[in-house]
Amino acid sequence: MKHSADLLGIARPVIALSDEYPSGFVDPMHSHARTQILYACSGVMSVRTEKSTSVVPPQRAVWIPAGLMHEVSCRSSVSLRTLYIDAAMGREPQRGRVFEVSPFLRALILEVVGFKPDYDIDRREGRIVALMLEEIDRMPSVPYLVSMPTDPRLLRVCRAIVANPADGRDLDEWARIAGMGRRTFTRSFKNETGMGVAIWRQQARLVHALSLLSTGWSITTVAFEVGYDSPSAFTAMFHRAFGVPPSQFEVSAAARPATPNEFREGGAVENRVQQGATVMGGPPDSDAGPANSCLQHEGDHRGQATKPKRYPLRASGRP
Repeated sequence: MKHSADLLGIARPVIALSDEYPSGFVDPMHSHARTQILYACSGVMSVRTEKSTSVVPPQRAVWIPAGLMHEVSCRSSVSLRTLYIDAAMGREPQRGRVFEVSPFLRALILEVVGFKPDYDIDRREGRIVALMLEEIDRMPSVPYLVSMPTDPRLLRVCRAIVANPADGRDLDEWARIAGMGRRTFTRSFKNETGMGVAIWRQQARLVHALSLLSTGWSITTVAFEVGYDSPSAFTAMFHRAFGVPPSQFEVSAAARPATPNEFREGGAVENRVQQGATVMGGPPDSDAGPANSCLQHEGDHRGQATKPKRYPLRASGRP
């Protein structure tokens, strides 16, 4: 059995792991010494950092720079492929990003996952790894991300919107919640997020909608769930933002979709526990648990948990 703690010290440019995780897994804030790329062959993940929240639908991937604190949540059953890239290679963008995965890149990732940890970097395996990294550099980013402010007053507002995207409170009410005057609130919000409150809320609604669509919710249900008055208005805005209609992400649910609260920051942990799902560590803002446990695995002492089929993913080096 592959264990990340045993592999990440091997002097190779890329170490690849594979695993399967059930819906409801949450890995609290942690970081890695290597760059991490999470690629979901199927299923939907979300990745939260101090400055952004992103959704990673199937056949997309997220680039997480080395040292960046992040939380990973499985919003459905996820078939995961993880690449750990040596940060010393100089391929490090300053910020995380969600990017497209072409059929060619997908094939390369799946091939590299099958390599032995000590593959020969001067022969076929090494050349395939180098080609995979070049293809990753070429992949376009996709806008499945919302920026989060650092000001705790503004962050309080943003978390309330993320917890309930359909919340229809107006600008004056949000300013009151932030404890700021209207003009100061709007100016500060735009300075920190790069957009006005209305546009930010629209982006948060659409990213949340993307997650729900990818886990089996119908377009009509999603439209009302995220605060639109009609499916047609939602479809028009979704197409304008992402360049494709929401039907491109609508899927047939293989099982009962989770309730909307399961996807919201404000009640995700409680709802998952009540429904018997496994939540790792503590609340989203708690410190990360022991090293080498990116998502719960056999031998983890943080409670009885449903165990993934194969490999643990985290090797943060933290105590």
